[in-house]
Amino acid sequence: MATILSTKELHKSFGGVAAVDNVNLNIQENELRAIIGPNGAGKTTLFNVITGRLPSSSGKVFYQGQDITNKPSHVITKLGICRTFQRTSIFPDSTVFENVRIAEQALRGGSLRVLSAKESLKDVNAETWLILERVGLVEQADLPAKTLAHGDQRLLEVGIGLAGEPKLLLLDEPTSGMSSGEVKRTTQLIRGLVSEVAIVLVEHDMDVIMSISDEISVMHQGRIIAEGTPEEIRQNKLVREAYLGTEE
Repeated sequence: MATILSTKELHKSFGGVAAVDNVNLNIQENELRAIIGPNGAGKTTLFNVITGRLPSSSGKVFYQGQDITNKPSHVITKLGICRTFQRTSIFPDSTVFENVRIAEQALRGGSLRVLSAKESLKDVNAETWLILERVGLVEQADLPAKTLAHGDQRLLEVGIGLAGEPKLLLLDEPTSGMSSGEVKRTTQLIRGLVSEVAIVLVEHDMDVIMSISDEISVMHQGRIIAEGTPEEIRQNKLVREAYLGTEE
């Protein structure tokens, strides 16, 4: 498989403290890569630098062979990299349908007026319904997004990300705060998306990580200290000491 994203000695520091420390990462097309590590390891900062929300201090980010280092986040999204956030990021007073449709219109460069006549938005509407079906929210389409259960709000975020027609989707703690049933539903969706898009997943639920990941990268104090399959990571002594705990 071809490499879709790579970082070369990527570094981000805050006041002399390295949050991302010379990270070299290679993500393949249609791969599900998990990035794990304790709180403060630099995982979300890495996402923010890759997606242009934070400038790098040094190093490079390449997407499909193109240098995208420090490009604005909206440019990176247009290229095909979309992401979700630790905290739910939706339009709470708009309907579920409108949330996804707005993202679709933004991708196509059309008007963001949610009250535009449906007849003039047939293609956008059709694609919106397909996305809602993909994430299992068709029945909730007319509900205000703020009325959804937490798990469904997180699924809506994934739907908004998919509206950008990404080739690479970055998911930051997508199962955080979910019930066991919601976690199962979300992980099934994520695993099913890999046939369409490469996914990089930051997640603390180790059952989720070990069950759906192709490869795992372990961060500690800004550095990647280990990479491998779930079984290789489970057996890695350094990882067990730094993160998983010796009882694992």
